[in-house]
Amino acid sequence: MKTPQLLRYLLSPLLAALLSHLLAAAEQTQTLRLPTRVQAESAKGGGIWQTSESAATWDARKTAIVVCDMWDKHWCEGATRRVGEMAPRMNEVIKKAREQGVFIIHCPSDTMKFYDGTPGRKLAQAAPKATPKVPLQNWCSLDKTKEPPLPIDDADGGCDEHPQCKNYKAWSRQIAMIEVKDGDSITDSAEAYYLMQQRGIENVIVMGVHLNMCVLGRPFSIRQMVAQGKNVVLMRDMTDTMYNSRQRPFVPHPAGTDLMLAHVERHWCPTISSVAFLGGSEFRFSEDKRPHVVMLIGEDEYKTRETLPVFAQKNLAWRGLRVSFIQQEASDKHRFPGLNEALRDADVLLVSLRRRALPKEQLDAVRAHLNAGKPLIGIRTASHGFAPRGKDAEKGDSWNTFDPDVLGGNYVGHHGHGPKTSIKAAPGAEADALLTGVDLQQLIGNGSLYQVSPLKESAKPLLIGSIEGKPAEPVAWTNTYGAKKARVFYTSLGHADDFANPNFCRLLLNSILWSTAQPMPPKDAPLARP
Repeated sequence: MKTPQLLRYLLSPLLAALLSHLLAAAEQTQTLRLPTRVQAESAKGGGIWQTSESAATWDARKTAIVVCDMWDKHWCEGATRRVGEMAPRMNEVIKKAREQGVFIIHCPSDTMKFYDGTPGRKLAQAAPKATPKVPLQNWCSLDKTKEPPLPIDDADGGCDEHPQCKNYKAWSRQIAMIEVKDGDSITDSAEAYYLMQQRGIENVIVMGVHLNMCVLGRPFSIRQMVAQGKNVVLMRDMTDTMYNSRQRPFVPHPAGTDLMLAHVERHWCPTISSVAFLGGSEFRFSEDKRPHVVMLIGEDEYKTRETLPVFAQKNLAWRGLRVSFIQQEASDKHRFPGLNEALRDADVLLVSLRRRALPKEQLDAVRAHLNAGKPLIGIRTASHGFAPRGKDAEKGDSWNTFDPDVLGGNYVGHHGHGPKTSIKAAPGAEADALLTGVDLQQLIGNGSLYQVSPLKESAKPLLIGSIEGKPAEPVAWTNTYGAKKARVFYTSLGHADDFANPNFCRLLLNSILWSTAQPMPPKDAPLARP
């Protein structure tokens, strides 16, 4: 074989491999894999909403990002401050998405004069008109056929400053920290829809401000794009609300934004976070100092997937706590999407699991949380939450000694179902702060009494439960874990009927406040906001 022929023979497999690699890399660049989050009502009209996550796979070339009203200045100083804080992270998201082939549409409303003659403005103006699925609207108001009234009252304009700022047109352009590059477009009208149709855009990522107003209502935003049949997601950590915490429902400003995010996830579209493009943790405003409670829920007997979200809604959000619910996958009870991400900035982990085998990296994240000295609360089946049996033990990692190691307990089983458990304070615990506002004469255990004696020496009993003819057992206690003495609270209460008792709810609230070093309300304080 001659030398040129030999070289061609040897090089062809290498060239084929290189071409295959380049094609695979190109395909990876053009494919977006987005972890989406939605909320669905467990029973229609029941008022109990469950959060679930799934993965959306989108073609980047058929995807657009809409940047809504990220103005250079807002009439409200607080709104201006938060936009300025969020803009650098948003610009990085846009930069990454642009590199992957996503089309960027900048929509700073009422500022088109500033952009007259620019390439981005000309690009939008040149888009040919297209026939919409339903008539295009200049403003999409609340749709009573799809959504209830908004969960926050913004009738006063939503300025959270004190005193409130004077309302005037303060903006002239998009904030300069968000770059407009060649190939991007600029519009504030239905031109956005025409641009999408021109480019075959099927998927829309919306980000910007403000969620209760323009992000829902503008002609390029969520309500309009959902009505036109687009696949829409909201980037939940790249938005804000115009909400005054002195108005209904009287929660901290960040909690008002959380309520609006829930409204969108329930009635309009899924959400994603900037982590999908940049990794790391979700963006959080510096003024958001709320303790973060992560509730890890995975059991099939006591319905905590329903009772814990209702408890949190009534008792935690308005007190200034941030709550994330991590629930098992519908198709695999041993998998908990979003757990590692949520634990990165969790202040306390509440565990309601029963015999789950978590993936190693997820159980490692639970261990890391505790080893960092961060607190943990366990209820009911948490004592055997990480102790799968039989073939389930092959589906992930186990922590069979979690009960004695972390909780300080000694669960060996439970007495039969039926008798209610009478409860009293453990000797010496009558004046413990964790029992503030708990009327022990009205506190009754509705589930079977767990056999947990003897507790570890490090555990401090708080409540003792008893049923007729059986030895009394601790039903609530505290413990510490590890070198950094992580605070731990556990109760074997947590039956669905226990959550109907305000005294159990007060005990659980106290444990969360205690674990996050929050002030304990006086005994006569209302448990839940009316």
